[in-house]
Parts: sequence; structure tokens; C-alpha cells
Amino acid sequence: MSYQVLARKWRPRTFHELVGQDHVSRALINALDQGRLHHAYLFTGTRGVGKTTLARILAKCLNCEQGVSSSPCGQCPTCRDIDEGRFVDLIEVDAASRTKVEDTRELLDNVQYAPTQGRYKVYLVDEVHMLSTHSFNALLKTLEEPPPHVKFLLATTDPQKLPVTVLSRCLQFALKHMPPEKVVSHLTHVLTREEVDFDERALWLLGRAANGSMRDALSLTDQAVAFGQGAVRGDDVASMLGTLDHHHVMALSESLASMDARALLATVAELAEQGPDFSGVLDELVGLFHRLAIAQMVPDALDNAHGDRDAVKALARRFTAEDVQLYYQMALQGRADMAQAPDPRAALEMTLLRMLAFRPQGVPKPPETPLPITPSSAPEVDAPQAGPATLEPAPAANESADDVASPQPAPPAEPEPPARQSSEPYPERPMATETTPAPPEAFSNEQASPAQDAPPPWSDEALAAYADFEAPASTQAQETPRREHPDAPPPAEPERQSVPGHEHTAEAPDAATPLAPTSDDASMACDGSRPTPDGAEVACGAMTHAQWLALFPRLELRGLTASLMAHCALKRDDGTRLVLALEPSQSAMLSDVHQGRLEQALEAIGWPRQTQFEVESVPEHIETPKRQRDRLMAERQARAVDALTHDPHIQSLTQAFDAHLIETSVVSFEPDV
Repeated sequence: MSYQVLARKWRPRTFHELVGQDHVSRALINALDQGRLHHAYLFTGTRGVGKTTLARILAKCLNCEQGVSSSPCGQCPTCRDIDEGRFVDLIEVDAASRTKVEDTRELLDNVQYAPTQGRYKVYLVDEVHMLSTHSFNALLKTLEEPPPHVKFLLATTDPQKLPVTVLSRCLQFALKHMPPEKVVSHLTHVLTREEVDFDERALWLLGRAANGSMRDALSLTDQAVAFGQGAVRGDDVASMLGTLDHHHVMALSESLASMDARALLATVAELAEQGPDFSGVLDELVGLFHRLAIAQMVPDALDNAHGDRDAVKALARRFTAEDVQLYYQMALQGRADMAQAPDPRAALEMTLLRMLAFRPQGVPKPPETPLPITPSSAPEVDAPQAGPATLEPAPAANESADDVASPQPAPPAEPEPPARQSSEPYPERPMATETTPAPPEAFSNEQASPAQDAPPPWSDEALAAYADFEAPASTQAQETPRREHPDAPPPAEPERQSVPGHEHTAEAPDAATPLAPTSDDASMACDGSRPTPDGAEVACGAMTHAQWLALFPRLELRGLTASLMAHCALKRDDGTRLVLALEPSQSAMLSDVHQGRLEQALEAIGWPRQTQFEVESVPEHIETPKRQRDRLMAERQARAVDALTHDPHIQSLTQAFDAHLIETSVVSFEPDV
């Protein structure tokens, strides 16, 4: 006896054997049991999901010699003839080869005659969307009011091509795409009954390769049995299908979890030796990230697609949920960009390296090639020099001296208020210093006063932690009149006043305060102790918030670290640990990498501190470096607009032509802040 392929041998014979189409079988079973039968049915769906099989089962239910029911006996001559495809009253028409109107008319000429053998004459028209427009028009009237002994069963993979006049005359059933879980379950049943040895990984490979078609899955299984000499093994199926070895995909994900760029590129090089489809590698990664997300959110719902459920669960614990979502999106975007890349392998490598570069935690510095915190051309701030370091920053190697405003340290020169110094959160741009003396706006007593329009949105306990923000500013505001007399000799260094909550001193215009450079070039580094006028020594004061604003540009932070730290306000400093308040909107970017860069930058300028971050909203009256920069930029823009508004030429144009100044188009020529 000749061999019968699995797709034909295991074709369902009843509704109860049908796999994955419960919504259709339930409706048809109820209609048959209740006798509520329609004269025309339309089955739609992709190839291999059971459209023709459903039509044959329905024809068998209608013509079984035991009577019309949802459970045909399968033993009577009618049931056997229908199963074997030789029942005379089941007329199967291939519309793809009989598209002419003459073929349709010939078919309809026999509709009026009673069935020869069965109870109903059933017309099964496959790929009905291939009929011509004239054929549809010829079919319409008969399809709407056929004789009582006639049933029309139409099947198509493209229902959009059917005229609405045909759709309105039929009961339409849309068959579902077969998910891999359903395919694997059915293949397990079939191979168990066929007594074929198999492993689960092979079935998942077949289920995914079938792409929603049960017939394709059974055909591939036939091929896999022959390829494996009577057994279905994962390695054999992967070799037969030419799919990517899942081991390499797991190795790539392990390298991403370890942030090991070297291992990542080594795995890609190993893949390249096999000549894979690099876009397929990204497809596999997308599927893996999807499974990792499921393993993190709903572990019980994770499938065993490659026989690696436990490995995927363990790997999911090494990623954050944000990392998985970010990598998934980057892999999709890299898959779309690969068609435009000159080299597919380079496109894959760039996509993987982009995942590491944009990971919120960043890539750690390799010990053999540390990433510099400051440009290599910049001088060492804390290196021993001939004299003490001054507060004003020296121009970078790529900046001219004219790009940076630097006051001369002459004794009669009027010192600048500390809070008006430029505090640029993005050191790549040139920094300018405000020359107009004014009390620090963000930390003055007026802004901290309860007489303001609205109190800050913090509780009293939270604001109490920021008491040392305002004390130094108040001290500076009181001492401002003494600085407004350029002819007066430099004031003697006063005794440092204590600040509540600290054992050190507050703001004072002395050499120990890096905020106020004086004629004697006060050092900005914290050197442990300083002499007072009476000859005693006191410990170098802890950093204040005003000092944090002044020191921020000197840290020379770059990129994401600079942007993150610009949203911080100094909350307290005990001399060894710096506690910074970070705006909640920036908390997602906080990581140990940025914290380490800040600590190294502070140590480089002579303020060695361990850092700690507390995510909380900073009061509006407390300036962060970002807020200070925004304020200075707004003031500069306002001065530019005011200068143009009072310009006589602009005023004449306004009066003569009824013109108006578009303030958003004004660009200031003042040095950038």
C-alpha cells in the first residue's frame, strides 16, 4: 500500500477533531443540532487552516445516512465516500481554473435538479475570489435564493476581493491563524500516535516555520522524519530549515546582560563564519526580548519554544524591564534600517553596540583603557603648580582666550557676586561671567521669605533640610554693600560664622571660600585646614549649595552625566559625603556610572567626596545648575529684546510700517552662558 502523507492522513473527520477553530465549530454544531441551517456559507483564512476540511465535514453532517447532526457516523457509505472524495452530490469546483462566465452558467444549469444520492446537493467553490465579475453576477440570483436541496460552501484566502453583494448573501466565518502552541500540541499528538521519536525543541521549530498553517506544519514534519531517518530532532530540524542556532542568540543576550562589547563582537564574528541572514539574527533577538519581557511580567505564561524555559527565566533576572523594552525597540529599528546599510554585518554590530551605548546604566570603563573624565589636553587642576589655583577656569585647548571672560585678580578690582557667575551645565559651550554685581537671586532672603506669592510645595520637614542653602546667600547679601566700594582696602578675613546643622563655616569673602575670588588668588581646593585672623586653624568648610553652583562648570562633565547632574541641588555635605537631591523626572537615568564620574570630577578639583542621591522634587526657590543656566539665558534674551525695542531705527520702522518685533527671532550677541 502506498504511503499517505501526514497532512492527508490526519485531516479532521469531525468538528471535534478540528484544531484551533473552536469559534467556527461551535457555531456550526449549534446550527446543525437546532436545525437552523443557512443556504450559503463563506469560510475565509490563510492557507492550511482548515477551510476545505470544514466544508467537507459540513457536507458529511448534512448527508449522513443517520440524519442531519453535528456528529456524523463516519461509517455509512455516504460518510466514507465524502472522506474519500468521490461523493457525487458534493461538487467541488476550483474557481481558480474555472473563472469564465460560461463555466459558472454550466454549473448553475444543474442546480435545479435534485441530488442523486444524498440529502443535499452541496457546491464547494474553492478560491472563490478568482471568479470574474461576470461570473459573480451570474451567481448572485441563485446564491440568494437557491432551491431547498442546494447548499453553497465558499472558501477563499482573500475575502477583500469578493463583491459586497456576495458577502451579504453568505454567513461568513473567519478561520484563525494557527499559533505555534496549537501546532506543537497537535504535532505531539500526531507523532505520538505515529510512534515517531521526537524532542520538544524540534516541534517548536516546526511550529514557527509553519507560520500559522497546520497543513504546512504536517508537511514539514513529514520532511523532518525523512531527514532524521525516522526521528525528529532539534538539530536536524534546524539544519533542514536553515534556521539560526539558538545558542548564538542566547550568547548575544548574555553579552548584552554583561555589557561585554568584546564578547558581543566575538559572537557576531562566529556567526559570520556560517554565512547567516543577519536580518534573521535581529528577528531572533526580537523574539527573545519578547520572551524575556513575558518571563519578567508573567513567568507562568512563558513558552518553551526552544526547550530553554529555565535559561530564559534566569536570563530575565539579569535585565531590567526598561532594558528589555529598549533593546526590543532598538532591534526592531535596526531591522528596518538594515536594508539601507551597506554591510549587513556592520548594521547588526552597530545595532548591538547601540544597545550598550544607550542602556541607562551605560557601559563600564574597561580597566585596561579607562575612559577619561576630562579632555586629555586639559591641564590637571589638582596638580602642584607654582601658585594656588584660582577659581576662574582656564580656557580649554580648543577655545581662544577671547571666548571666556576672566576677570583680572587686581586688589582694587570690584569682586563679582558669586551667584552671578556662569554655571553652565554643558561644558562643551564657552562660559561667560556676569559682570554686573547683584545679590544671588535664587538664594536671597527675599526668595526664601514666606512673603512670596506661593510657598514651595515641600513640607516643613523637607524644607528644613535645605536651611543651609539660604544661610550662605543671606550672609553674602549682608556683605554686599562692603564690596561696592572699589577704593576701600580689602576687608580683613572675618571669623567664620557657624551654620545650623554644620560644624564648619558659612559663606564669607575669604580665601577659603571658592565662590569669591579675591586679589590674593584664593585656592579652590579643600586642603584640610586654614588659618584664621587670630592664628587658630579650623577645618575646611563643607560645600554649600552656592559653592556647588559655582563649582559645577569646573567639573567638566560631559554628555548624559552633565545633563543628569545639572538637575541636582546640594542638600547637605558632612565633609566626606555629598547628598544631592535629584528631580524625579531624571531618576530613570541615575546609575553608578554617573555617580562614579561625579566623584572623580570632584576629586580632580580638590573636593573629594562620596556622593549619594535622593530623588525628590527640588523647591522652586532653590536653583539647580540647569535652572541657573535657564535664568541667565532668559535674562540675556530679555536684554537683547529690550535693546532692540529701544533702538531708534527699530522704533522708526515700527511707527512707519506698523511693524512689530518677533521676540522669538531675536538672537543675543552676548557671550554664551
